[in-house]
Amino acid sequence: MPLGHKSIITRLVMVMRTPSVYIAEEIMPYLRARIAEILYDGGIRQADIGSYLGVTQAMVSKYLSGRYKRPPEELARRLDELAEEVGRFILYGGTREEAVVLVSKRLVELFRSGFLCKFYSRYAGISEEACNSIYSGRTGGEVLEELAVALKRLVGMEGFRELIPEVRSNFAYALPSPEGPEDVAAVPGRITIAKGKPYALPPEFGASRFTAGILVNVGRVRPEIRSVLNVRYGGEIMEALERLGLRIARVKTEGMSEEEAMALIARPFADDLYDVVVDEGGHGVEPVVYIFGRNPFDVLRKVELLINELGVGK
Repeated sequence: MPLGHKSIITRLVMVMRTPSVYIAEEIMPYLRARIAEILYDGGIRQADIGSYLGVTQAMVSKYLSGRYKRPPEELARRLDELAEEVGRFILYGGTREEAVVLVSKRLVELFRSGFLCKFYSRYAGISEEACNSIYSGRTGGEVLEELAVALKRLVGMEGFRELIPEVRSNFAYALPSPEGPEDVAAVPGRITIAKGKPYALPPEFGASRFTAGILVNVGRVRPEIRSVLNVRYGGEIMEALERLGLRIARVKTEGMSEEEAMALIARPFADDLYDVVVDEGGHGVEPVVYIFGRNPFDVLRKVELLINELGVGK
């Protein structure tokens, strides 16, 4: 190959910082380090951690000593949440292959939501719009699959029955950047009680207009928030949520049309991120608590915390 061509290729490699290069150089070292810390705190030996993460025991030791680069604070917080999710998954018996798939899916979701594009665009020297165009594909199958798994765990969760309101619950999960109910999977007919136990049909796209409308409105200002579940309102529930330190917003949809109510429930997200939005209802409107998350498993984690705090699952 002529010398000039080698020089051109070298410059291209240096300039073309693809998402895979960004993940390898900027994301994975920190994510592996945080997962290593969680596994070590969970009683896993350094050698086993190294085998699980695909690194040497010496590298694990380096991670545990805190010798790794920390990304920008906003990104670090999100990666800490992912590390916690993956660490718990491994400690609960998840295989290495399953963990790799989980991390890969979550990173793709972070790109598709636009969150990682903010940081990748600076690293690669391209526009956020260019980054978003790479990950603009829709993945309906994955959305249905993840929601179905989370829904099965939810209805089988001891104590969840006590959280179902009179209007019944619905559990929804949106595609990235949803435009309408057809982009949101939810439970047809809602989660009800049959023979004393929670019961739900398999999730479908377009199954809920109201719950889907909330996520569509939230997605316009907080695209990373893509899942929601409504549960019963009550004094003991509010006290438990506050003890858990969850971020709570309150609205009142009394006298509003469906469209106005959906927009109002989503409105707090224009100012900040919230875990919970409480619709205090009013005349003819049952008060309801909406639990939000980045995905169904994030919502499920908060429900589990609530049930444990209330003691209804014991």
